[in-house]
Amino acid sequence: MAYQAGGQRSQPRPVPESPRARAYLQDYATLLEAVPFPSVVFDHRWDVVLANTAFEALFRAVAPHPTAMPGDNFLRFVLFHPDAGTVLGEHESSWCLPMLAHFAAAVERHGHDHQLQAIRRDIAQDPIMEAAYRQGLPHWIRAVGPEAVEHDGAVRPLLHPDPRWGRDCRVVGETPKTLQDMGYSRLTLVLREARRPVPAAPGPRRAGRTGSHLSVVPSSRD
Repeated sequence: MAYQAGGQRSQPRPVPESPRARAYLQDYATLLEAVPFPSVVFDHRWDVVLANTAFEALFRAVAPHPTAMPGDNFLRFVLFHPDAGTVLGEHESSWCLPMLAHFAAAVERHGHDHQLQAIRRDIAQDPIMEAAYRQGLPHWIRAVGPEAVEHDGAVRPLLHPDPRWGRDCRVVGETPKTLQDMGYSRLTLVLREARRPVPAAPGPRRAGRTGSHLSVVPSSRD
């Protein structure tokens, strides 16, 4: 479903005018950096406001893209970056469709936002994505239920470049009131350690000089 989006790169995010708000974001960035899991703060357009080192490490292998880098606009990355599926497992069903549902809700709330309208035009340029947005999305929401659309609490496949992490994550929405009042949201991807294979139980040793090799002793015959 991903393709080379034709839209323009998101405009630089405005810095809050209030010195108190700026100071809060600076301190919140310090808090975010202390979190060991990928964590990101974004606005209603999914423009990234803050992201920690763990978030950057998760997407370090994706190729450069003019409009859809994960540290610029997370929605554009999910929908348009050709490498998104190399990190976001089951890309279309587990990530694209929920994000399209949230995008549709954002368009309803902020219909005149020029950046959201630019994303809508990019969706329309791809026939498959346009069909998914206009026809497939309502049927999918009815089939899975509204709760499956929500990010918070969802367990979704994730392909981390570090092999010590497992193949999925839990998405946790944790937006304090101060961030919410600024129009921002925060998501954290709680990683799980990879399951180590359980070693097979050793069989009895075969007598002889090659005692370091293990084998199953055949059962005796009557």
